[in-house]
This record gives sequence, C-alpha cells and structure tokens, in this order.
Amino acid sequence: MTTSFVRTLPVALALALASIGVSAIAQTTAAEPTTTEKVKEAGKEAVDATARGTEKAWDATKSTTKKAVNATESGAEKAWDATKSGTKKAANATERGTKKAWNATKNTTKKATTATKKAAVKTGDAVETAGHKTADGMRSAGKAIGEKVPGTAENEAAKKP
Repeated sequence: MTTSFVRTLPVALALALASIGVSAIAQTTAAEPTTTEKVKEAGKEAVDATARGTEKAWDATKSTTKKAVNATESGAEKAWDATKSGTKKAANATERGTKKAWNATKNTTKKATTATKKAAVKTGDAVETAGHKTADGMRSAGKAIGEKVPGTAENEAAKKP
C-alpha cells in the first residue's frame, strides 16, 4: 500500500459514513406537521374567525347607529318645522322619527346578534377540529409507542407479516 492510499482511505470511509447518516436523518424527518403545529393552526383559525365575526358585528352596529342618528335628526327637524305650523304636526313628526329610530335600533341589534352567533359557531368548530386533531395525534403516538413495547397487542400485531 502506498502512503497516498493510506491517507485517502480514512477520508473515503468518513465520507461514506457521513452520507449514510445524512440519508438516515432525511428519512426520519417528518413531512407532515406535528400535533402541536396542528393545534396552533387551529387556534389561529379560531382567533381569526372570532375577529372576523367581531368586525362584522361592529360594522353592523356602526351602520345602524348612523341610520338611527340620521332618522332622529330628520324626525327632529320635521318636528321643529311642524311646531312652527302647529302642535299636531309636531307630535306626528316626532312619533314618526321615534319609530324610525326604534326600528333602526332593532335592526342593528338583530345584525349584531347574528354576527356574534356566527362567530361563536366558527370558534366552536375550530376548537372542535383542534381537539379531534390532537386526539388523533395522541392515538397515533400511543400506537407507535405500543408497537415498540414487548408484550403489547400493538407489538404482536407489528410482528405479524
């Protein structure tokens, strides 16, 4: 054997062993997200669904409040004009303005309630999904552990061809 061969042999062996280790690591790396990542994602979805529902409720409240203010202002203006020409007209205009404001308030309340209910349902669905994903992950992990523990049913089933 020559000296250059003796020097290159350990280097070649080290490279061969390193490539085996790299391929083994690549095979053990999971492509699927972990249970923790799935739960985090489900939690983010729940927060996003709640935020969207809250925003819709707030927008509905603002819109209806503007309508109520405009209806009240319009009714008040009509009342003032009617007062100038007579008390009966003023009473009628005030009554109409009050009815418009009341109807606008009722509509806003209905819209806000509906938006809140939708947000609650989406949040509940997201939490339920996260729970199911977590349970499935725990069952998978338990089965994988059971396959490695001698004397368990999973271990016996894994041995059978």
